[in-house]
Amino acid sequence: MRKFIERAIEKLGKLDQSQIRALILDLAGENERTQLVLDSMRDGVMVCDTHHNLILVNKTVERLIPLATHEPLERPVWESIQDHEISVFVQRTLVNQDSVHDREFTLDSSGSTRMLSCTILPLVGSGSIQGTIVYVQDITEKRGREARLRRAESLASLTTLAAGVAHEIKNPLGSIGIHIQLMQKALKRDEDREVDRGRLESYLEVVNEEVDRLNRIVVDFLFAVRPINVQLEERDLNEVIRDLLKFVRYELEEANIELVAELDPVLEPIALDEKYLKQALMNMVKNAIAAMPEGGTLLMQTSRRGDEVVLRISDNGVGMSDDVMGKIFEPYFTTKDFGSGIGLTLVYKVIKEHLGEISVISHEGKGTTFTITLPVPQTRQHLLSWNGAQT
Repeated sequence: MRKFIERAIEKLGKLDQSQIRALILDLAGENERTQLVLDSMRDGVMVCDTHHNLILVNKTVERLIPLATHEPLERPVWESIQDHEISVFVQRTLVNQDSVHDREFTLDSSGSTRMLSCTILPLVGSGSIQGTIVYVQDITEKRGREARLRRAESLASLTTLAAGVAHEIKNPLGSIGIHIQLMQKALKRDEDREVDRGRLESYLEVVNEEVDRLNRIVVDFLFAVRPINVQLEERDLNEVIRDLLKFVRYELEEANIELVAELDPVLEPIALDEKYLKQALMNMVKNAIAAMPEGGTLLMQTSRRGDEVVLRISDNGVGMSDDVMGKIFEPYFTTKDFGSGIGLTLVYKVIKEHLGEISVISHEGKGTTFTITLPVPQTRQHLLSWNGAQT
């Protein structure tokens, strides 16, 4: 349509009145179709010119955001928005020439609460900024679904944890009960004679060991269910990994494991809690060592991928079956004879607290690779910094 209009304008001087009238009707029809498309969208759209005045608005915005009853196109967009918080946000963003994605607001209207997400982006054409787009979404249902899913996941996790704790507690309690009965029998049998102190002390030693075991189970459980109070600071992930590898290097050498570190030298700092992240990575290294009882190779690799930093931890050990691989992050699941089954659960929790993701690929007899992605802090983006090239 644009090329048709450009050709018509070039020949405008040669067009007669009826042809001009037909051209205007075509333009009006095209404009009406554009408005119908915008009005049919479930999301709200507001378009402003370079002076921040509204030049286009669809009906969805009028349903989502309370606008002034007067003609909204006669003044800056923020003066037409009746909600004070959104109005201040839009004014500050446009005046500061910022670009903002998915800023959330809560509106109370007629006894109901709605959640909105606002995005403000530059309107770019012919290599220059020609205005601003304000994009508004109603995310009330989405957030409600997410909240219900989180509650369901929390309940499922709590159920799994409770079952795991009950199973773990059962054995030491049974052992404690048996040894208390043995002590009672020994005392009753020897009530008229001198008590065999050595035998009683051995029974008590077992009871103390089982009490300590119970305490460790409870500590692990509390760590798994309580929120982690991470203190995120911008740090160099490579430095954290180097410190960790210095600590475990001797253990790797003793296990006949070759360490290969491929750390991206220009990796940007990310927000992390060094203490918790080191603890998580230590658990993963310990698992890798256990997976290579005859020795092997441990690879630690970092790289940048878009807005994320990627950390890969690979071993060429015994690997895992698909069934085991699907359960490794579940509480109290372990393939080790003396494992607690809580290590990778804590790893998963620490990575999530860092707003990251963790995934695993493994093949029996060929090894395992864990991939951790952590977000790179985003710098402020200004509208006028756009230079017509894609970034």
